[in-house]
Amino acid sequence: MRLYIAEKPSMAREIAACLKNPKKGNGYINTDEGVVTWLFGHVLQPVKPEAYDAKYKIWRLEDLPIIPAVWKMEVDPNAAAQFNIVKNLISKATEIIHAGDPDREGQLLVDEVLDFIGNKKPVKRILLNALDKDSINYAISHLDDNKNFFNLKQSALARSRADWLIGMNLSRAYTIAAQRAGHKKLVLPIGRVKTPTLALVVRREREIQNFKPVDFYKIHAQFQHENGIFTAVWKPNEDFIKSINPTAIDSEGRLVNKKAVAYFLKKFSEMPHDAEITKLESSKRRESPPLPFSLSALQIAAGKNFGYTPQQVLDAAQSLYEKKFTTYPRSDCQYLPMNQFHAATKILAHLQNTDDEILKRLVDNADTKIKSRAWNDKKISAHHAIIPTVKPIGEVTPIELNVYNLIAKNYAVQFHKLHLYDECTVTVTYKDEIFSATSKMVTQNGWRDFYTMPKAVSDDEVAEELPKMKQGDKVTYENAEVKISTTKKPARFTPSTLVQGMKEIHKFVKDPELRVKLKDVYGIGTEATRAAIIDDLIKRKFLVSARDKKKSLMPTEKAFMLIDALPDALTYPDATAIWEDKLYLMSDGKGTLEEFLKGQAKFTGELCADAVNAKFKPPEGAYQCPRCQKGVMVQRNGKNGVFWGCSKYPNCNMTCNDVNGKPEFVRGN
Repeated sequence: MRLYIAEKPSMAREIAACLKNPKKGNGYINTDEGVVTWLFGHVLQPVKPEAYDAKYKIWRLEDLPIIPAVWKMEVDPNAAAQFNIVKNLISKATEIIHAGDPDREGQLLVDEVLDFIGNKKPVKRILLNALDKDSINYAISHLDDNKNFFNLKQSALARSRADWLIGMNLSRAYTIAAQRAGHKKLVLPIGRVKTPTLALVVRREREIQNFKPVDFYKIHAQFQHENGIFTAVWKPNEDFIKSINPTAIDSEGRLVNKKAVAYFLKKFSEMPHDAEITKLESSKRRESPPLPFSLSALQIAAGKNFGYTPQQVLDAAQSLYEKKFTTYPRSDCQYLPMNQFHAATKILAHLQNTDDEILKRLVDNADTKIKSRAWNDKKISAHHAIIPTVKPIGEVTPIELNVYNLIAKNYAVQFHKLHLYDECTVTVTYKDEIFSATSKMVTQNGWRDFYTMPKAVSDDEVAEELPKMKQGDKVTYENAEVKISTTKKPARFTPSTLVQGMKEIHKFVKDPELRVKLKDVYGIGTEATRAAIIDDLIKRKFLVSARDKKKSLMPTEKAFMLIDALPDALTYPDATAIWEDKLYLMSDGKGTLEEFLKGQAKFTGELCADAVNAKFKPPEGAYQCPRCQKGVMVQRNGKNGVFWGCSKYPNCNMTCNDVNGKPEFVRGN
């Protein structure tokens, strides 16, 4: 008997519908070509610390870190009945088809069941990126050996166990530290990804609170060439200016000193006005259309266009997938396999029936002979970018329709010509100072005729075409204009821009060298978990809405207190980003589960030790210990009656008498 094990009931129904003579059973579907059953996501869960040793029921710093020698799992009580059905079917099967979602977690949640029951029977893997009949039939006829996905499972297992180590140990360590500082009922959930994500919002809020607007200046000079006049922007020599006035240039390389501006304007106005074209670079540029969407890219775009939260976008994309209108939603890939190219004509044909004007123009002018850079088999792993399927759009909600149209536009634009332009960059040297100008002349608008996308325009660009010139030509300085701009306070994160921050985490790491190394990592969290992490921070009241039009996020006092008390290793994303990178490398067979967890255990132990010295702001009305300045005085009962002792005991032995219900050192007793 061939047994298909799907990740969830909806997928099981779609698979069974493509097999002969499906008949519903109790927890499975019988067909002439095998039995299809299902899980409910993870039906197994890691046991809690007390399952390893009963002493862990009581939270004590001296018991940390808790590092299991042998990892244990248990059946989720809510899924026990279905687990037993699946277990019984496996015992009768001769061949098993692993039908988890085509990602890291989808691989693990079926594999962990097979490992838990000690399965020795052959297992094949089916990868379903779309649930239409053609896609499912194709996937059934192209099964792979599940052994080929061992590394993907190890990566998921490493992620799961790392999250357990960080969550179980550090939540205990810092909750105990907070309680010793007087926060008796406070429980602090520490997460490997959740905590540095929260810290992004806290630090951004501090930047906003401490922001002071500053004017900065740019000098635009006009130069006369024999073929015409043009404008170039002065490029300050930062090292030279800082040697004269260290505060004249800010951290972004902007000139913020008015006196320096006056000095250089005077210098430029003095005779002689002779200047020279010292560098001229001309090149033909090609701009490809935007790639199809990964989930994060879709969440960011839908957030900017419609104000949808990441969870709303994920829910809509999941629903569209289950209705067979789009492909698998939890994808981190923005490329497409060549074997999908043949479906373009059919997909574009049914996209013509849209009410969206931009999409209709894209489809009407599409050329299916064009292959954009999106078609690249080398960029494909378990899944590909999110695109429409061959099934025409049917009944959907307004949110689903907007999300579908975004997906459809980024698919249809792949069949349009490149945007081509000539770029010319000129460097002028005048009075030993450098000025620069760039002109861009479009030679083929291509996809930009039909697809609205902001252009990256630099201050060096000039609106007019540059005069015809060559390197070594002499030019004459005419005059200069100072353009004054004012720095703007950073914007608060919205749910969608926070997803973008998690994805582009290299921009927020503390170590500058590491920032460069991590530029190409996948960020922190996964496509499937980022929205849930943000939602959890909101539900636990670490983040609240700023109640503005953008639905911005603000940290609560509890968030400030937590991030201020934690070490940088937990609040900056450096370590987490490195671990995430290692998880992705592990899925490619680079690195081992044992090696990864050894590093996580060491990291966890060091941070548990740091918790002893954590400084939490005492709650309002608490009496801070006058000796250690870290703990608070707690009223206790001793053999000689009531007394007060430091919450940091045994690290601090401070005690004092009780006077009228207060420590004796408190004034007014």
